[in-house]
Amino acid sequence: MTELEILISQGEGERLEFKKTIPHPDKIARTLAAFANTRGGIILVGVLDNGKICGIDPEEEKHSLMKAADFYCDPPVRLFFKEEEHEQTLTVLKTLVPESLNKPHRAKVKEDDWRAYVRVKDASVQTSQLVLHSLRAEEKTKPPYEPLHRQEILLLQQLQKQPRLTLNQFMNLANISKRRASRLLVNLVLQGLIRLHDKEKEPYYTLS
Repeated sequence: MTELEILISQGEGERLEFKKTIPHPDKIARTLAAFANTRGGIILVGVLDNGKICGIDPEEEKHSLMKAADFYCDPPVRLFFKEEEHEQTLTVLKTLVPESLNKPHRAKVKEDDWRAYVRVKDASVQTSQLVLHSLRAEEKTKPPYEPLHRQEILLLQQLQKQPRLTLNQFMNLANISKRRASRLLVNLVLQGLIRLHDKEKEPYYTLS
């Protein structure tokens, strides 16, 4: 297997996404912002959702991606490109989106409407002010495979007993500061272990 085939065999996930083409720069901008805001990632353009290589015109796709990164992301997202040849007939555009040192990045949803996204498992998820504050405070998010802290385990155990938990309830439960509680909650959201519900008057968390 080639290096490209090995990468594709991993399937889409937190740091890898497949795209047949990039027809809508405004939509791929959400993925670019999510990768930049989280741990970085790779977009393989010219690969179907099932992992089959279909190939593309790399110059055309580069143009769409640069438009997304420069005009539909604020601040603009840095991209690095590498063209991968498959069986000498098909070209896949490997687009590297590094984790940003200039978080948070927002994507333009519509005129005067910019929203921030983070990567959770294989999806780019719109995020909240709580996550944005954490992204600003820390140059890099904590890798999702570090062992869980005692307070994080306590939170997960509590959510097995009750359906929802607020930030203040977690602070009191774990007897920790608001700042630390916020960071731990953000870490669990980024790992996909809990889900943030921020449409209510007081945001709350549930198990994913």
